[in-house]
Amino acid sequence: MSFEKEIKLVEELCMTPGISGFEENIAEIIKRELKDVADEIETDAMGNVIATKKGSSKKGPKVMLAAHMDEIGLMVRYIDDNGFIRFSTIGGINDQLLMNQTVVIHSKNGDVTGVIGSKPLHVTKPEERKKVVPYDEMFIDIGAKDKEQCEEMVSIGDPITFKTWFEAFPNDLIMCKALDNRLGCYVMIEVLKRIDSKATVYGVGTTQEEVGLKGAKVTSYKLNPDMAFALDVTLSGDHPGIKPDEAPVVIGKGPAFILIDANGRGIMTPKIIRDLLINTSEKEEIPYQLEVSGGGTTDGTAIHLTREGIPTGVLSVPTRYIHTTVSVASMEDVENTIKLIVAVINSLE
Repeated sequence: MSFEKEIKLVEELCMTPGISGFEENIAEIIKRELKDVADEIETDAMGNVIATKKGSSKKGPKVMLAAHMDEIGLMVRYIDDNGFIRFSTIGGINDQLLMNQTVVIHSKNGDVTGVIGSKPLHVTKPEERKKVVPYDEMFIDIGAKDKEQCEEMVSIGDPITFKTWFEAFPNDLIMCKALDNRLGCYVMIEVLKRIDSKATVYGVGTTQEEVGLKGAKVTSYKLNPDMAFALDVTLSGDHPGIKPDEAPVVIGKGPAFILIDANGRGIMTPKIIRDLLINTSEKEEIPYQLEVSGGGTTDGTAIHLTREGIPTGVLSVPTRYIHTTVSVASMEDVENTIKLIVAVINSLE
């Protein structure tokens, strides 16, 4: 299957900036894509986008699809007298990733390119070379001659994203920043375009997942659906440095169903959802993988604890190098995720 057309929208979603709390540009893409599909589209006080596609039956169930719009990033925290910028991290970022990255500061006056500077190798002591420099000892250089000039260009609180590019790899693989979770956003958009169901479906682009699952908490409370699915990505363990038992999910074998995440501190998928996903996958001959995770959580954790409890599942696209600027995933896995959710929703009575 050729994914040339699909890749264009995925590229736009990934390359558009939107760290936690600054997701409005992603929200606009979602609204544009669904304006002729959804019966209603609204944006709430936290910036969550809710696109409602009504089912063919008034007695049909209500289903929520949640895909978080935010990506990890940085924020301007302090400007020193020499015009160098100190920053805070937004979301889970490994300090090792940051050194010597090119970044874009999104200021009120426009985008400003900068580099995360470091001490040159020539004056670094041998023992220093073996240590990871913590982010709060790093700085951003935008070429300003002093604090005054720097403050004319950027301001405290400006969001910062990583400057990278989108690449189509062989074997229907793609590479870019922010696959977590623009792939989930793309899946949600495509599902709403394709479903023909008795169920009423809420396609929700949630905010601030990377910093506390915040958007999902308020939208699930508002909508109170009969069931929900969080659409995200998960670690792919098919590369050097990872043992198979550490991350058994791999690229190319279909979406992963999260049975438990965070060793049970997050979601524990209820049997009714687990059986629905597995039975539908096997009936439709769609490949899938099962995952018991000790890592982080998703919007599903917040949703399933809302009100009296909402039966919730998590479907994830296997992705290499999550939370970096060079994540890699398979468009075939993305397509199979879409097909599965469409089949699940269309089967609901």
